[in-house]
Amino acid sequence: MFLKSPMFLKNFDFELSQELIAQQPLGDRSSSRLLLLNKATREIAHQQFACLPKLLREGDLLVRNETRVLPARLLGRKQSGGQVEVLLVRQLDSEQNIWRCMTRSSKPVRIGSLLDFPEGISGEVTGAEEGGQRLLRFNCSGNFLEVLERVGHMPLPPYIRREDHELDKDRYQTVFANNPGAVAAPTAGLHFSEETFTALAERNIDVCGITLHVGPGTFLPVRTENLHEHRMHSESYEIPEAAAECINAARADGRRIVALGTTVTRTLEHAVDDQGVLQAGQGETDLFIMPGFNFRMVDALITNFHLPKSTLLVLVSAFAGREFILKAYREAVDHGYRFFSYGDCMLIE
Repeated sequence: MFLKSPMFLKNFDFELSQELIAQQPLGDRSSSRLLLLNKATREIAHQQFACLPKLLREGDLLVRNETRVLPARLLGRKQSGGQVEVLLVRQLDSEQNIWRCMTRSSKPVRIGSLLDFPEGISGEVTGAEEGGQRLLRFNCSGNFLEVLERVGHMPLPPYIRREDHELDKDRYQTVFANNPGAVAAPTAGLHFSEETFTALAERNIDVCGITLHVGPGTFLPVRTENLHEHRMHSESYEIPEAAAECINAARADGRRIVALGTTVTRTLEHAVDDQGVLQAGQGETDLFIMPGFNFRMVDALITNFHLPKSTLLVLVSAFAGREFILKAYREAVDHGYRFFSYGDCMLIE
């Protein structure tokens, strides 16, 4: 029996000052910095994100994740009067409006507990799942998702050490967000404005969209030192027929596929078949990409800077090489780049 050699989490670590973790978005989406990495020459260059259309090649195909982040944090009270915070993770039953949720309160909420939230939203705990998650059935007088847009809070990552405010409902969302269902933003897309896409079109760079609903697992720490023992949380995706045709045509023409973010990368690499053809449709992916992975769809990657010892840092290390990525991260730290969701980004060619 073939046994995989251990791959250790400690080898995907780097030092980062808390001061470099971006707590607020920049005033202009496209004013962030961009670190340009060339895999072939191992060169690193400092650019501005606004230059991205000129950095890409004419004929490239940019694939973006068109998921929309739900204001998925609800703040309410238990019948006892105690405070409770609920994070909606995934809708399991649309007719009964049952959601898988993460809850936080002074004492764990029990099955049968009734919870009250603003604007008449109520919730009943109908079940418990492994890992402490709860099943909640929600009721309200109007359309639940419409009410949620008014009273829900944006699920900012835990490393943003402040409460969310109204600006986050716009800025922790891409300008092309279309399909509600994520509880975390595909952050590489946060840099793009409508003007960016106009500039891409002028360079004869096509754009198509897929959807992967990013779950809270993207922020959960890896708890196994041997990465082969880590299991990714499953996330739902959809690749429209038109997008699959566009991507397969670009591949057949020898044009580059540029993935806008790690979520796009995982989706495309999951859905490609043994003949190298991308398959349209809906599905679930728990693909964990680590060094040694054979990339068959993605030629270039636009991505933000990721947490130390995270599955996302492992993914970009698989794409560009661990030593090269860690060297680039050290250079980004030395040059004061802003890190994580509201931070700067890199283009890996």
